[in-house]
Amino acid sequence: MAEKLRKPKYSATRRLQLKSKLLKKAASLLVAEIEEKKRERERTMNESNPPLKMSGLSTQELQDLCKELHRKIDVVDDVRYDMEVKASKNEKEIQTLAQKMTELKGGKRPTLKRVKKTTDDMLGTDAKFMSSKADFKANLKTVKKEEEKREEVTDWRKNVEAMSGMEGRKKLFDAGQ
Repeated sequence: MAEKLRKPKYSATRRLQLKSKLLKKAASLLVAEIEEKKRERERTMNESNPPLKMSGLSTQELQDLCKELHRKIDVVDDVRYDMEVKASKNEKEIQTLAQKMTELKGGKRPTLKRVKKTTDDMLGTDAKFMSSKADFKANLKTVKKEEEKREEVTDWRKNVEAMSGMEGRKKLFDAGQ
């Protein structure tokens, strides 16, 4: 094979320098994005809740202001609670739908290919296994089948005649011992 080793377009130092510049740029963009989110939050808070002017108010006016703020807090809490309930319902629905999807897909299983493995593959070809390599067939115990004792099947009439009388009973008695 006459493959030529290609030189990279940039040297290692140049690549490192470019990488560090990219990381610095990404960090500065991230900081700018965080600052923008803070400004956006402050702007929306100022729009929905204008700053309070409490200077020069009497005690009764301050109490009325506190009551009004408590009513607003209750409304916001109600809205927050409703949103949390909706979110939890949506999460439960998503979980049940995902479970149904897995149940529907569960019946299909991929077909597995049959792979032939030799004893070397099973043990591994590492050096530490080479010394302990075993021949599985040699280690198997040999089991000899005992042949069942079969009585020869003969004509039953001959057997009845042979077993009749005193001679037959003597044969049965001798066979029992």
